[in-house]
Formats: sequence, structure tokens, C-alpha cells
Amino acid sequence: MEPVTRPPDWPRPPTCLPHHLLHLPPEGARITVAGLVLVRQRPGTAKGVIFITLEDEFGVCNVVVWQKLFQKYRRAVISGRLLRVTGRIQRESGVTHVVAEHVEDISAMLDDLVALHEPTRAGDQP
Repeated sequence: MEPVTRPPDWPRPPTCLPHHLLHLPPEGARITVAGLVLVRQRPGTAKGVIFITLEDEFGVCNVVVWQKLFQKYRRAVISGRLLRVTGRIQRESGVTHVVAEHVEDISAMLDDLVALHEPTRAGDQP
């Protein structure tokens, strides 16, 4: 029997729902997601609402940040590369969103990920 090979565990945000499972919680359920920030949008017609698209290894997640919450978590929303967001599930016209209640910048975890793979990267050098 061959040993099971799998990618090494990397530092994962605790208690976060993977994006491919966002269809499981009922409407209005409070959940936590995390992911790399792909896009931040603040359309002029959205009255201060910010839309963030996060990506984890399973897919993408749409996050809605209302103006009042943006003021509270402004630094994380603007500059975070990796975010953990707690909020409520909202489904409309077949699209699932997480309406943010708490936004946390966990970008420092990316440094742990790089450090974890540093020995293999050094071996790739000529």
C-alpha cells in the first residue's frame, strides 16, 4: 500500500467555512470566511457600500461591507491582503453574499505560509 501524500498543512484561519460550502448554512446564518482579497469595489451608485471578493483554495466569496462598518474596520478593508470576515449569509437571485459584521486583517499569516515553503524555494534556485 502506498502512503497517502497530501500537501503540507499551512496556517489556516480557525473556524472558517471553506467557500465551496457556502451553500450549506441557512439564510441569515452567522458564519466566518477567510481568503485572499481579489477585488475591492466601491461603486459611486452604491451609497458607500464596499464589495470585496475573497478567494480561498476552493473558490470565491462575495462580501458586502456597509458604510458604517467600513468606518470601523477601514484599515483592514483598505489594506488587508488576507481577510477573515464574520457576517451573515444573504442569498439573492442565486448569488450568495456574506454581509460583514466584523472584518479582521490576517495578512501576517501569509508570512507564515512563505516561511513554511522557504526550504523548497531555496532548492529551486540554480
